[in-house]
Amino acid sequence: MPRVVPPAVAKRPVRTARSTPAVPSAEERTAFRAAVADVHPLQWDRVHHEPPLPPAIPRQHLFDEAAALAESLHGPALIDLYLEGGDEAAWRRDGLPKAWLRDLRRGRWVTQGKLDLHGMNRDEARHAVVTFLRECRNRGHRCVRIVHGKGLSSPGREPVLKKLVLGWLTQRSEVLAFCQARTVEGGAGAVLVLLAAPKT
Repeated sequence: MPRVVPPAVAKRPVRTARSTPAVPSAEERTAFRAAVADVHPLQWDRVHHEPPLPPAIPRQHLFDEAAALAESLHGPALIDLYLEGGDEAAWRRDGLPKAWLRDLRRGRWVTQGKLDLHGMNRDEARHAVVTFLRECRNRGHRCVRIVHGKGLSSPGREPVLKKLVLGWLTQRSEVLAFCQARTVEGGAGAVLVLLAAPKT
């Protein structure tokens, strides 16, 4: 009976320890140095920085400012003014202490900003007033002066711009009170405006 020979079993490769890289000899190191003798290392003095994130855009704040500006430019008809002391216009918001208006009229508030409306038409003046008041409040100014003129060059010598300015001021939420400026600050041709403190 013939002898049955079992099929050859494939031998698994024997794992050997990773060989340690050979240390170059002195002759090899000398030859390498001679081969790279003319090579100069690259100089890289630049540092990569991630670009800063763009500043956040206060879209809602911009929308609110635009809406306030549109309301001021195209708002309702002017309301009647509360007059004190004859022809000298003076107004204060409801709830504001009378002493504040009295101090304003006596010059106890330091004037921190000035706007001159001479040479402007109605729309230009209204836009200038709105922008001026907003910027003054953002800067923390509390008392400002607006020069509207006495209307001497207007038809009939009527102070048209003065009446408009006083009406616009009553429509602005940041305006607490106003009164005619003292003689040294323009008298009947200017108005002192008391502004609310900026929001914190």
